[in-house]
Amino acid sequence: MRMYLSSFRLGEHPDRLVALLGGVDGAGAGGVPIAVIANAIDDRPAEVRAACVGSEFVALRELGLRPTEVDLRTFFDRPPGEVAAALAGFPAVWVRGGNVFLLRHALARSGADGVLVDLLRRDAVVYGGYSAGACVLAPDLRGLERCDDADAVTEVYGRPVRWDGLGVLDHAVVPHVDSPDHPESALLAAVVADYRARGVPHRTLRDGQVLLVDGERTTVV
Repeated sequence: MRMYLSSFRLGEHPDRLVALLGGVDGAGAGGVPIAVIANAIDDRPAEVRAACVGSEFVALRELGLRPTEVDLRTFFDRPPGEVAAALAGFPAVWVRGGNVFLLRHALARSGADGVLVDLLRRDAVVYGGYSAGACVLAPDLRGLERCDDADAVTEVYGRPVRWDGLGVLDHAVVPHVDSPDHPESALLAAVVADYRARGVPHRTLRDGQVLLVDGERTTVV
């Protein structure tokens, strides 16, 4: 299992993301395909959403990667094999931040949640992402409604919110902690306090930090 989980955007160690792709043909020369999942911002106006996706493309291209958006809305209520086929050609995915509850719904409704979990467990993909893209990997999402609007799922998709995470990690990830330049830092400090009070296992990340998983080794850099 290989994961690059950043607090905000690419963080301070994007070279480590490229290193995780080192065993993939073509990684050294650049141009490795990477699927971008941006459904955590499905609540934003179309033009704003497109601009945000474009900024992710710019950053990933600067690393020598070749990004393509895989919009999970295309696969809503379709057989899971369709999104599996769409993701099969990518050795890496990049899951953008935004609203973790929107992201969780889109992953479930498209079937991408099961596909990604399977790919990760078989070490068939490098999972990169930040903020909501890291948070969604936890066993449970309760507590994050202090920061992200859970009601957005009903407002955007007309469906009830899901509170379960993907369960890839055995703990929660709390981004933007001790990051005074980030507008959600205080809200996420409250999430940390809640997790501590309830005994919820978690790791905190300040902006710039990255949680790296490479096989059995997990480190924060």
